Amino acid sequence: MEIKPVNADNGTAYSSLKLLRICVGIVYLWFGALKFFEGLSPAEQLAMQTIHKLTFGLINDRMNLIMLASWECVLGLLLIAGKYMKPALAFLFLHMVCTFTPFVFFPSEVFRQAPYGLTMTGQYIMKNIVFIAAGLVLWKAEQEKRAVNKAIVYEENSFEGLEAVEAKAG
Repeated sequence: MEIKPVNADNGTAYSSLKLLRICVGIVYLWFGALKFFEGLSPAEQLAMQTIHKLTFGLINDRMNLIMLASWECVLGLLLIAGKYMKPALAFLFLHMVCTFTPFVFFPSEVFRQAPYGLTMTGQYIMKNIVFIAAGLVLWKAEQEKRAVNKAIVYEENSFEGLEAVEAKAG
């Protein structure tokens, strides 16, 4: 595997990926924080109805909203910090699957005319395909970063091994 030095092209790509990661994190943190304060999030009622349905009403709606707010804020902070990216992205994808459940549970709230005439709520949900795409880009970048790091470690270990052999022989 050829390891490319950082140059203008892949340095710009790295900066772009970092900006994408941070921007998605900011949106998650912002939207999550709004849910901690009753009445501030435009998605509050829909989120409570959806989670109520998903949990079969076993958990108090307000508690569900606090758990969702916590999930979104933690996810946002992880993305902003660039820490634990694989688990963070896995939770992002799980969250995204859940955000589309109102299309099944509450079609009258998301469609004016199915399947293309979306209400404002439907449009709010549909914009999440951008987050899914961003998540896929970040997932792929994380895989490539890990592959490069493994290759560097392998090369360093191989080089150290060669030095040791030469030292013993010399």
